[in-house]
Amino acid sequence: MTRLADRVAVLIGAARGIGGAIARRFVDEGARIVIGDLDEVEGRRLVEELGGPNKARFLRTDIALESDAEAIVAEAMAAFGRLDILIQNAGIYPLTMIEDISAAEWDSVLGVNLRGTFLAAKAALHPMRAASYGRMVFTSSITGPRVTSAGHGHYGASKAGINGFIRSAALEFAPYGITVNGVEPGNILTEGMKAGRSQAFIDGMAASVPLGRLGTPREVAEAVLFLASAESSFITGTTIIVDGGQTLPEGPLPTAPQPHQHQA
Repeated sequence: MTRLADRVAVLIGAARGIGGAIARRFVDEGARIVIGDLDEVEGRRLVEELGGPNKARFLRTDIALESDAEAIVAEAMAAFGRLDILIQNAGIYPLTMIEDISAAEWDSVLGVNLRGTFLAAKAALHPMRAASYGRMVFTSSITGPRVTSAGHGHYGASKAGINGFIRSAALEFAPYGITVNGVEPGNILTEGMKAGRSQAFIDGMAASVPLGRLGTPREVAEAVLFLASAESSFITGTTIIVDGGQTLPEGPLPTAPQPHQHQA
């Protein structure tokens, strides 16, 4: 039996990358899904790949807008009659030093990343509370809650805020049978990273990971799948770090041990 049989999920920020991997895994495991994203071309292409309207729908969604958050929940209810799982993966990450961040850019990043998390949760709460069941999973990051780098002042603040929101929502929603958790990806080799970062940057990031490589979208999707499934029924208010050990070292990474030489 598949892990998400008969479940209905709203996946925001799921046209490609980590979100696209989550969409594929959810459908593989029996869920019917509604994808919300600003990229209509990729979103509709993914719906066709996943089997069309019986399995997946698409709705153009700007999760910074309350009306769009409410609309995608309404779409799930109209199309499939229920809502069991909410995934809010949409996020933006411009690279700007704090002294150069405009108030508008600050508001834009927090609007999508943090306000969007709040709006998605609020919209999904009503049908989940009525059903006395729900799984909410939010994409945070190691950047902000665990580590940071220059140029990510607004992004890091938004992701640290998501972790705080997860704990508050988990406490408030627990009486309704709703769990609230998150994932904190490290450096994941998405289409966006390939397009927006140099190979030298990617190689440098890989060198900082104890497992020696960047993660894949599928590896993050597996953690999200666990938190969205019945297997995580007694887990709420926490996050899973998916970073290949990147946040572990206190100093430079140790060199790999050499194999022992046996004397004849």
